Amino acid sequence: MSPIATSLNFQSHGAERLPGAVARDLAALRGSIAYLPADHAGIRIRGVATLTPFLASHGSIGAIAACTLGPRSRPVRAVLFDKTAGTNWSLAWHQDRTICVERRDEVQGFGPWTTKQGMQHVAPPFELLSRMVTLRIHLDDVPATNAPLLIAPGSHKHGRIPVGGIDAVVRQCGTYTCLADAGDVWIYATPILHASEAAAKPARRRVLQVDFAAEELPGGLEWLGV
Repeated sequence: MSPIATSLNFQSHGAERLPGAVARDLAALRGSIAYLPADHAGIRIRGVATLTPFLASHGSIGAIAACTLGPRSRPVRAVLFDKTAGTNWSLAWHQDRTICVERRDEVQGFGPWTTKQGMQHVAPPFELLSRMVTLRIHLDDVPATNAPLLIAPGSHKHGRIPVGGIDAVVRQCGTYTCLADAGDVWIYATPILHASEAAAKPARRRVLQVDFAAEELPGGLEWLGV
């Protein structure tokens, strides 16, 4: 297993912590999603007008993605994870492999299809995923006891990893614990291997996760967007 750096950078490891990146907007961000139910592990978000200014390329969240993907970067999917003592789940090692689109159109290289919370999802070619970034906006503190994200640094460079090969790649890349304070943002390569354990000392842990892309989809497919 390769040694893990005490801190990560996006270019080398596929992930980086940006301390206090949205600290000044924290109250407004919490308020914008306050109406959502708190008893769900993950809620897909669309059409929340109060979030739009933050996600735009000039906003405090969207500007981070634009620095990596360029000015055409835009949010293409958002999910709120609200972990509490009552919803204290764990998540096995995996890659995010699907995107959310407006409607189902059969396009070569895209599939299989799934429907999640009424929205059409499809697995695209891996090359498309490799050109995306994901931001995790922390609305609460995430110490070691409150289920921080675990990542395998550099695992996004291994391409699409078969389920049977995940453990070997995690052993090769090592594991990094993504601690965070409220107002921090973690940016990572969308297909990086990641996992999460149940919280040892559960406390509310809200994370707004937003995928960004900077290209159009082929064959008439359209991003559903945020």
